[in-house]
Amino acid sequence: MGQDGVDLPTSVGYLLKEASSALRVAMESVLRPLGMTVTHYSCLELLAQRPGLSSSELARGAFVSRQSMHVLLQALERDGSVTRAATAPTGKVLPTRLTPLGQQRLDAASAAVRAVERRMLGELDEDETAEVRRLLRTLVHALRGDGPAPRPDQREGDGTSSNVRG
Repeated sequence: MGQDGVDLPTSVGYLLKEASSALRVAMESVLRPLGMTVTHYSCLELLAQRPGLSSSELARGAFVSRQSMHVLLQALERDGSVTRAATAPTGKVLPTRLTPLGQQRLDAASAAVRAVERRMLGELDEDETAEVRRLLRTLVHALRGDGPAPRPDQREGDGTSSNVRG
């Protein structure tokens, strides 16, 4: 391989992108029968974990543009999954909340996504899974430059919560 080229089979960036793409395809395949996309699921999951987020905060958390999130939120409002205040309690931010119907839809989607994650991690033991989490967090911290990376001796959570990605 030339000095200027990237050896794809050993490139960490390429392997991460390949894993991300495979995860997204697997998630889309289990969410599609539920009438959802990964972004739709991510939005509901974020609202369940942090009720009252603004459209901008949801967009950042779901890794989409504000415009895309605005369109999604309008659709989720129409189908009864979320509610937004008619007027902003302060400033211009309209906090968004899950409805009971939205929570039911999220529960079904979360179960499907957890099954995908279990399949993805199926060949790893608990320690290896914790190490994957630690390494991925370290990579994210290094690229974002947003503070110190987790220490190697820090214990990770049990990983049962559905973290949104895609």
